[in-house]
Amino acid sequence: MASPQAAAIDQLFDGFVAALSANPAMELAELRDMLEKCGDLAADPGGVDYLETDADGTPCLWAVPKGCTQDRVLLALHGGGCVTGSRFSHRKLFAHIAKAVGCRALILDYGRAPEHTHPAQVNEGVKVYKWLLAQGIEPGHVATVGDSAGGNLCTTIVLGAKAAGLPLPAAVMPLSPWYDMEATAPSFATNAKLDRLISREMSLNMSALFLGGASPRDPLANPLHADFSGYPPLYIQVGGYEAIVDDSLRVAERARAAGVEVRCDVFPEMQHVFQFMAGRAPEADDAIAKLAAWVKPKLGL
Repeated sequence: MASPQAAAIDQLFDGFVAALSANPAMELAELRDMLEKCGDLAADPGGVDYLETDADGTPCLWAVPKGCTQDRVLLALHGGGCVTGSRFSHRKLFAHIAKAVGCRALILDYGRAPEHTHPAQVNEGVKVYKWLLAQGIEPGHVATVGDSAGGNLCTTIVLGAKAAGLPLPAAVMPLSPWYDMEATAPSFATNAKLDRLISREMSLNMSALFLGGASPRDPLANPLHADFSGYPPLYIQVGGYEAIVDDSLRVAERARAAGVEVRCDVFPEMQHVFQFMAGRAPEADDAIAKLAAWVKPKLGL
């Protein structure tokens, strides 16, 4: 049974849905402001410094836990359908993960749709990855992490790096990843009354903005169609109540069939990106502890 603390994300998502129902023509700026509130769910991890930086033209935020190792890095991609979200909305979530791992996190503020459409986000992420390597960070000392659309990007940036012939990071950690741009998951129906936020209509509306006319089956937008041969170890976390839980299960199966080391954990009764409740809900803290325990040996920590 979900903890009482886990109800916080239910209440937040219910508020989002109510606001959108009351104002279906909500302006993009207002939508972006509203969804920044996701960052309010986490407690401040404490003992983490935040430093602004410019990564070859991309504004980023370093989350630096006190006493952490400096030569291991989490390359962190925020969610929000590639339309909303920022380095600030996700600052505390990624800081909690970085603190648990004991390394720095570099949180990207990539260009969002509809101003920037696919493959702009993947290209920008690959560019920042190359910048990170140019700073002297070894590829085997990098892991990518992201939630929702950022879970897609933390996966597809590595596919883009592979296509470009770059050395690949040590590991990939998508949280509640949004993979299927065609919204074909059976779980849209089976979890329709359980997911407090995501519907098939919402997913298709977001993907249309993100794709900007690109194919919804482009492997760099939809990893259900990707070639995962030679891909790094992959650890996916997803909530059992999510409408897109099948996105995670299907990509895990595809990667595993290509010989990738895959772990995919489904957390019972949890909503989309429940890890947002880090420091407040035990389910979020348990998930982050599992991420850290899994990735530390991959990074040599």
